[in-house]
Amino acid sequence: MRGLLETVAIIVIALLISTALKTWVVRSFYIPSESMMTTLQVDDRVLVNQLAPRFGPANRGDIVVFDDPAHWLSAAETTQYTPNPVLEFIGLAPSDAGNQLIKRVIGVGGDTIECCDGQGRLMVNGESIDETYLDEGTAPSEVEFKVTVPKGHYWVMGDNRGNSADSRYHMDSEPFVSEDDMVGTVFLINWPFNHFSWVSNPEDVFADVPDSQGITGN
Repeated sequence: MRGLLETVAIIVIALLISTALKTWVVRSFYIPSESMMTTLQVDDRVLVNQLAPRFGPANRGDIVVFDDPAHWLSAAETTQYTPNPVLEFIGLAPSDAGNQLIKRVIGVGGDTIECCDGQGRLMVNGESIDETYLDEGTAPSEVEFKVTVPKGHYWVMGDNRGNSADSRYHMDSEPFVSEDDMVGTVFLINWPFNHFSWVSNPEDVFADVPDSQGITGN
């Protein structure tokens, strides 16, 4: 009897720890569209560090998950996700109805982002960047724009620039993502197994970009 109680206690504690981790520390999301191809592919499962926003702002180049800032998602998109309790329990599916988006941070508060220079590259604070995470032949943007990011906000774009309804396509409403809407930073592709890999920040891409005060750094 004592052994049974100990086993039950261990299971309960393990479930509580697992729930706490998924609630406050690490969360799983799936990729529903081609907007981040081929960095992230449709139906990939990724793990997100939810503590990251609490310890400081996201950096240029981070892939982030955030709550829909201003109805970027249509009603059809928010209702198309069907929860899977089993996958949610083991951490391979999100635990909500899909009201979040996933994009790459291109500009942080105070940055000026512009499309494009004479070679078709994005410019951040006047510095052209070579976006090595884009597939060969992918134009950094087919939409011309020049914006300055408000403090406490981000300008985000998908890696599949021709198929991503990102900040560029919400200029008439709210193109910037608030720090308050940040869920976390993607750090691992954990499913399917043949896509298993760490997701790191491409620091070299933004290494020469000055900040809004002219100080170089990411």
